[in-house]
Amino acid sequence: MMTQAPSFQTIMHDPQWLAHRYDPGHDAFHLRKVSRARRAEIPFLTDEYLGSDRPLIVRRTDAIEHAPPAAPIHFIFHSAYCCSTLLAAALDIPGTATALKEPVLLNDLVGWRHRGGRGAQVARVIDDGLRVLARPFSAAEATIVKPSNIVNPLIPAIMAMRPDARALLLHAPLDAYLASIARKGMWGRLWVRDLFDKLIREGMLGSLGIAPDEYLRLTDLQVAAAGWLAQQQQFQHLTATLKQRVATIDSDSFLARPHDALAALGQLFCLDLDHSAITAIVDGPVFARDAKSGDAFAPGKRAADAKSGIALHAEELEKVAVWASRVADGAGIPLALPQPLIG
Repeated sequence: MMTQAPSFQTIMHDPQWLAHRYDPGHDAFHLRKVSRARRAEIPFLTDEYLGSDRPLIVRRTDAIEHAPPAAPIHFIFHSAYCCSTLLAAALDIPGTATALKEPVLLNDLVGWRHRGGRGAQVARVIDDGLRVLARPFSAAEATIVKPSNIVNPLIPAIMAMRPDARALLLHAPLDAYLASIARKGMWGRLWVRDLFDKLIREGMLGSLGIAPDEYLRLTDLQVAAAGWLAQQQQFQHLTATLKQRVATIDSDSFLARPHDALAALGQLFCLDLDHSAITAIVDGPVFARDAKSGDAFAPGKRAADAKSGIALHAEELEKVAVWASRVADGAGIPLALPQPLIG
């Protein structure tokens, strides 16, 4: 007996149908059916973790026509290796908030723009993309999106299109960030060079005072530091332009005071989080395991790993930190951002 295919309205009103990709050639969204439990199990909503099931392809106009009313949406923007995945997982609270960890749809829009997508077209799809991403599992929930940091150049457009949205700007302290990159070996160094290339395309390195003919002479960790500074400068500008719609925090402060950070973030995002709910999160399984691998995460392990990375690469890290401080001073970039989430 044949079963009838679900209607567009049924699909778009079922939040399990994640808006996963955007295909500009066909102006279509690719949807993947991903349960809430599965989303909580995996670190990122990427093909690597979602598997190879065929997507359901829906024209953008059809998706928007049948999508439910827009839900509240807020953002965790970050500069990588700063506990953003942990924080997003902590905010995935049934009845309060739905968290999306690095949805690829937003990455697709950055790539499309780099390939020549026109500003007005990209803006229209950003607006529609946010609409189909913000489909929480219950009407009482807000949607918290933690994009990949390659999406950061789109922050001004995203926040302009959602004037009620609030955002946290999260970063690792420079020394901890550099130690993380060094500890990851070749793959970490390749990743920062790829990010560096994307930041060049976005024009985000021009104000650092590093001439383009010097780029190839930078060491891997200098490249990492320059990328960190470019993102830090962007976050500084965002605090000035978005004012009370954003707050900032570094990963060390978050880990040292998770209860205070979650309480303040609940207020920023207008979430109903009381003391007992926050205590349950901090003392629960999310903080007891590695947010990416799922392995048990003993207290102090992150600090111990960072210390080990610093000891192994101490000479290079010290020299790059001095160099980065001089670049920061010359460009007026603060190593500690204004508008902290917690005092």
